[in-house]
Amino acid sequence: MAAPLRVVNGRTGVDVEAAQRAVADLLVALGHDPASEHLADTPRRVADAYGELLTPREFNLTTFPNDEGYDELVLARGIPVQSLCQHHLLPFHGVAHVGYLPGERILGLSKLARVVELYARDLQVQERLTKQVADWLQQHLAPKGVGVVIEAEHMCMSLRGVRATGSSTVTSALHGVLRDDARSRQEFFGLAGIR
Repeated sequence: MAAPLRVVNGRTGVDVEAAQRAVADLLVALGHDPASEHLADTPRRVADAYGELLTPREFNLTTFPNDEGYDELVLARGIPVQSLCQHHLLPFHGVAHVGYLPGERILGLSKLARVVELYARDLQVQERLTKQVADWLQQHLAPKGVGVVIEAEHMCMSLRGVRATGSSTVTSALHGVLRDDARSRQEFFGLAGIR
């Protein structure tokens, strides 16, 4: 049995001190005094918050032999997803539905949510996030097929501009049998609750 693969995203970390200075400068630019009693600790809080939002947790990729030869869809629905829009630095949030058709190995189910978090904790666009999760699973698990659907509301669309509160964006990425076989693709979307 191979040792579990330790997973971390290779990004450089957040420079908290530089982020604090930048937040203080932003407050001044917005017409506020960062030294006021109410804002004195805001630069630290904002820097810490972004540090948390942009740093994925490490995890071990746990797979097991597919001894039983299971060849049907494995699907985790409704995985919470939160990320930051790289264009406005505003959050987007929703759910991910992640499935795969096992090959020689099956995956510890919690790892489906871990992979979503791994890529969501970055400045993102939803399309790239969806593809990154699917590509990662295809590369590390070598399944017969992978499907990822993300449904999310973007605060950059809800709070500003068009102010389309409550609207959601749906993206998908498919590999292998789930991409190439219409019946398998339909089963994945049906079980994921996508019409």
